Amino acid sequence: MAASRPRTSSAASSLPRACGLGLRAPHYDAILAGAPDVPFFEVLAENHTTLGDPAREILTRVRERWPVTLHCVGMSLGSTDPLDFEHLGRLRELEHRLEPALVSDHLSWSSLDGRFLHDLLPLPYLEESIAHVSARIARVQDFLGRRIAIENVSSYATFAESELAEWEFLSAVAERADCSILLDVNNVHVSAVNHGFSAETYLDALPRERVAQLHIAGFSRGRELLLDSHGAAIDPAVWRLLELALERFGALPFVLERDRNIPPLSELLDEAKKASALIARRVTRDDLE
Repeated sequence: MAASRPRTSSAASSLPRACGLGLRAPHYDAILAGAPDVPFFEVLAENHTTLGDPAREILTRVRERWPVTLHCVGMSLGSTDPLDFEHLGRLRELEHRLEPALVSDHLSWSSLDGRFLHDLLPLPYLEESIAHVSARIARVQDFLGRRIAIENVSSYATFAESELAEWEFLSAVAERADCSILLDVNNVHVSAVNHGFSAETYLDALPRERVAQLHIAGFSRGRELLLDSHGAAIDPAVWRLLELALERFGALPFVLERDRNIPPLSELLDEAKKASALIARRVTRDDLE
């Protein structure tokens, strides 16, 4: 394991208070050719940690023109497997190169007995789990030398052993680990519908000072459950919840994610402009209050 370095605070507050986009390969040419009006891009880290990454030069050119955030899916923060410091070392190298305003991963687990499961699985909401995952987040933050943000995930089943509500668990982990929260508004809605709790109660319970950034995305409808597909336009219910989140947490930067059925860049830009308009109204109110 490589030595840790002094930890710095997140620089998420330096991001424009507007809607950024997830950087996706189908849009590389259009982005670099047209200089679209995007305040910042979110880079999916594990797409760019392999040796000989073919998009390395593209990332460099994007970073020269826009701020970026670094979003991860492979830390497996809640797993009982040992932390993968080889993987974390590759993430740290990418972080050094891109100097992102925020580094984030999910409050979930993805590996078991050394096998990576390619899913973001929820934890049982127990005091024991809080202690376990908080200690792992703290070690990751020490290794990277910076505070990270943890994202709430969508879920489709719950553990019978859970003793806390999801929002209580998320809040407790963030406080214990001294990390930030990346609040995925779509995931709150999906889980609220699937499990029958109040999305508004979830938002109201989170510590305002810990929420550094938001995510929005589209979901799909299964036979009995909502699915976090990232493959559709934003649902009206998620737009309404986003407005409530901005009321609760103030004008924060957030990212529009789209990973399936990816439309032309112009279509996503139209959706992002609608989102940025919501933030602009919130900024105006904040300035007047």
